[in-house]
Amino acid sequence: MGEKQLSYKAMKTFLFIKKLLTHRYVAIVLRFYIGGIFIYASMNKINYTAEFAETIASYQIVPHWSVNIMAVILPWVELICGILLVAGIRTRSATVIIGCLMIIFTIAIFINLIKGTSISCGCFSTMGEKISWWTFSRDIIWMMMIVHIFFYDKALHLGKRFSLLIKEV
Repeated sequence: MGEKQLSYKAMKTFLFIKKLLTHRYVAIVLRFYIGGIFIYASMNKINYTAEFAETIASYQIVPHWSVNIMAVILPWVELICGILLVAGIRTRSATVIIGCLMIIFTIAIFINLIKGTSISCGCFSTMGEKISWWTFSRDIIWMMMIVHIFFYDKALHLGKRFSLLIKEV
């Protein structure tokens, strides 16, 4: 096989992989996955707000006066954005909010990993897993998924259907 044929096959493979990764149905699967994760993560935090406030306080990043406010508001933001993602309503807005939350969560985990603090993640339950480099890596992977959703999600949006119905009326 010549060098030209090998280069052609490598380029063709690269284009196939790029087309596969940027396909709109991959974004739908990721949208359902990330939305489901945020819905699931919010459930325990909403039911056990006091324990979640303790988890937030253990990170030692936010002022003490804001811990209770965050423990009440944050799970509801996660739930609403997760539902919007799964339903396909205002997905870009929900993706931006979830992306900002993920950046904050990842930075908080990174800071406490560097400090060597052994605290609970608080991601899915108030007394769950301890933070680790795996937790940090998982959050980075989820952020990459969120970026993919932001740029390539273009199918199955209920928000577009509702706007069409309103225009008809």
